[in-house]
Parts: sequence; C-alpha cells; structure tokens
Amino acid sequence: MTKVAKSEWYPGKKLIITQLSGDIKEADVVLWEKSLQDTLAQIGDHGSFKIFINLHGFTATDFATHKQFRGIIPETLARYGWKVGYVDLFVEAAKMRYTNTRGITCVAAAHTHQDALKIDAYEQRFGRENEHFFTDPQKAYEWIDSVDL
Repeated sequence: MTKVAKSEWYPGKKLIITQLSGDIKEADVVLWEKSLQDTLAQIGDHGSFKIFINLHGFTATDFATHKQFRGIIPETLARYGWKVGYVDLFVEAAKMRYTNTRGITCVAAAHTHQDALKIDAYEQRFGRENEHFFTDPQKAYEWIDSVDL
C-alpha cells in the first residue's frame, strides 16, 4: 500500500479529511500531525468542522511509532471540544482537558481502519449520532459528507 500522511480542509463542506496509511514510521507521524495542525489553522475563528480520520491501511512499523501516533487524534480534537468515543480506553483520558481553540468546535467524526474486529467493536461501544467507525473509507466519507452543520 502506498504511504500517505496528509490532511486537507474543504471549506465549502466544513470538512477535514486526514489520512495516514501504509507502513508508517515516526517521521511520517510527525509530518501527518503537522499537516493536521496546518489544516486546522485554516478554519476561521468561531467556526465549526467535521472530520474524516482515514486510517485505512495504516500500519505502525514499530511500537514507538504506534505510541507516538495513538494520542494525536484524541488530544488534537479535545482542543476543539470533541471527546473521541474510545478515549476512555486510555489511562491518559482522565487528564484530558476539552477547550475550543479560537472558538472552533468539532461537531462530527468518521473513523476508518481495516481492522474489522476492532472497528466493529468501536462502532458498537462508541458509535453515536455524530461519530461512527467504518472499515470502508467510501462509506465513511459518504456518511460524514451527509452530516449537516
């Protein structure tokens, strides 16, 4: 699978699509996180957004990479008032603070990953009206695109 580490802002849809896929090393995670932060910086003050977190095909090449990666989405979205459904699985969750950077709010999230066992369990346990977990990136995109802000 081709390595992808990027994020894009679609202002007309108020949608961020962030993707991390392929065999990923720590340097790739750094680039991906920077792209996500740069994308969030494009949103106007007091705005809102929805996000498609596409991790389909993502494989961390080692444990250090996985550890570096796993907190980025929950910690980043917490700065925009969003609590990722699965965050309570982590010990660090008790220390998380939820704010609204520049008055910006995240209002919906779609997640994809190829691990059907994990994703099905996440959808069952943590899926809600404005957050869902998918194994099919196209279905995830279609759902998040249909969410009205």
